[in-house]
Amino acid sequence: MNIDLTHTFESCLRKQILIKKTFESCIVPEEIYQKIIELGKNLPPYPFLDKTPEYLVKGCQSTMYLRSYLKETKMHFEVYSEALISAGLAALLLSVYQGEIPEVILKCPPLFLEEIGLYTALSPSRSSGLSNLFLHMKQESLKALTKNVN
Repeated sequence: MNIDLTHTFESCLRKQILIKKTFESCIVPEEIYQKIIELGKNLPPYPFLDKTPEYLVKGCQSTMYLRSYLKETKMHFEVYSEALISAGLAALLLSVYQGEIPEVILKCPPLFLEEIGLYTALSPSRSSGLSNLFLHMKQESLKALTKNVN
């Protein structure tokens, strides 16, 4: 199946631009943290029965679960973290990649994270956890893509 990714990548990049605008007013790391915590508070509930080792995201500072599924060729994610900052970081990634096709998640990096100064505001362990979460999302997208092809 041939897919024109140009339009789809534009969608991903537009979402990243919107997030950058949301963080434009943040001058100090504490303001970035506050916005991220607010995002974490607004995540939808995560199914209790899916808090299993199968959905555990390894390498995160706090316990985090990520469940994904493919619906009508698009990836959907559900996430839970016991820490609001981690939940907020997950919400940032979901706001860009929720409802995108797997190819976009694999090929459209979250450039906005660096551009809003997130990596300098986060501790090294939180930065590593964020990278691990995105890696997990990419792995799930790859699985969905290869499962869909077979």
